[in-house]
Amino acid sequence: MARKKHPNLVYIFTDQQRADTMSAYGNDWIQTPNLNRLSEDSVVFENAYVSAPICTPSRATQMTGLWPHTNGCTKNNIPLADDIKTFAEFFPDDYHTAYYGKWHLGDEVIKRRGWDEWHSIEDQYRVWSTKEDNNEILSDYHHYLISQGYKPDKESSGKMVFSRSFAAQLPEDHTKASYLGRKVSEFIDHNKENPFAICVNFFEPHPPYTGPFDDLYEPDDIPQTPVFRVNPPDNASRMSTLMADDQAKKGYFGNEDGSQDHGTSILKMDDEFNGPQTNSEKEFRKVQANYYGLVTLMDKAVGQILDAIEKTGISEETIVVFTSEHGDQMGDHNFFHKIVMYEQSAKVPMLVRVPWLESYRVKGRYSHIDTIPTLLELMGHKIPDHLQGQSRMEDMETKKSLEKNDVYLDWNGRSVDQTFPLSELERMREIPHRCVITGGGWKLNLSVGDQSELYDLNSDPYEQVNLYDNVKFSGKVLELARKIRKWQLETGDTALIPEVYPGVGFVEDMR
Repeated sequence: MARKKHPNLVYIFTDQQRADTMSAYGNDWIQTPNLNRLSEDSVVFENAYVSAPICTPSRATQMTGLWPHTNGCTKNNIPLADDIKTFAEFFPDDYHTAYYGKWHLGDEVIKRRGWDEWHSIEDQYRVWSTKEDNNEILSDYHHYLISQGYKPDKESSGKMVFSRSFAAQLPEDHTKASYLGRKVSEFIDHNKENPFAICVNFFEPHPPYTGPFDDLYEPDDIPQTPVFRVNPPDNASRMSTLMADDQAKKGYFGNEDGSQDHGTSILKMDDEFNGPQTNSEKEFRKVQANYYGLVTLMDKAVGQILDAIEKTGISEETIVVFTSEHGDQMGDHNFFHKIVMYEQSAKVPMLVRVPWLESYRVKGRYSHIDTIPTLLELMGHKIPDHLQGQSRMEDMETKKSLEKNDVYLDWNGRSVDQTFPLSELERMREIPHRCVITGGGWKLNLSVGDQSELYDLNSDPYEQVNLYDNVKFSGKVLELARKIRKWQLETGDTALIPEVYPGVGFVEDMR
């Protein structure tokens, strides 16, 4: 099939969906028929990584094509500055652009420059509005629930809103996922005659881990990885070991909106986080079953969008992308959530269906930093010079692998909303980390103030043996540390990384 001159774009991404949640990534038991059919016609990147394993920084990269340390969204709940351009501003004027779903880059319900349409579903980030007047506006989803006769149950910044727990318990048709699937389908039908680009962000399977399909999967039947309920290695990063300790002790974890709540455990039920009620395998598995139920709920909504593309007759001129902004530990290494460099948190699905390209599986490593330039070139548009990634279009056209490509992770701390004094866990979370995963499968996580880590993902895919302090691998540490430093210099990153000691009597200054 010949390339279309002005193809449409439907860019779908979810929140907190790890890679192994569909058949394309080895999951042969979950019910995701729509993601499965999409993957069958897509270029499937086998190892795709976010820029940072947390919401705001990751989605900032997806929307701007810049690293978090460049676009300024280095932690959760930092608003994207007005002078930073988003994806919408890179399209020609004849494109109709739209953003539907969760934003989490500041002023949640206010239309961002460059987008012709804006459809919001979240009212949980009102405390980070940049203008007091913005708090007078409630999301489109809020108004939909009001129209269906529901009453808000939570006060936030002077308004009664619907809590996430309330919304999660609604019948399927009224959930955020189903609502968004319908609204995006309507958008596609209304705009089928002219070129468009729409970004869609589903909230699911983000916490609270509950929804209409909580009973779809039998907890005892869920397959587990070798590190399910197994603590990180003793010499893992302190941030990781503290998270596992906290889970076990029912200690401090923090609220999902980024605020702190000392004495409130990850294991307790609250509005924003619905984790295990006890530190038992039974409870861990129940949360997992609920999580996978949310994936299936989201999959059904994706199916509505794919059906709309087919019914309107624009399949052959529409590029479809599916990915996520980060993963979830789901009990692996003995804790839930994200923010760590482990594969379960940093690796996500990445499907790109291009009508004029054959489907194939891309081996090697892919980074979200390359997504915007790749899509722009595929669509025949100019790639802005300031973008920090590179187009992978030629690789996709020639079915090349990315086995020589290195990817990087950019961690700068959890959230701007801190309550002092910090717990030890929160203090460790605020320490920057820089990570490289090489095309050859080596992973180095460097940090000043925390234990650095080296893993061989080929022989140790579940990151159970930290080789960083093993003198036999000092040369590998030095090699990868140099890669990180080179990347820092190229991207203007000023975070400190450790000096590396590759052998007795020799010090390599990494400053």
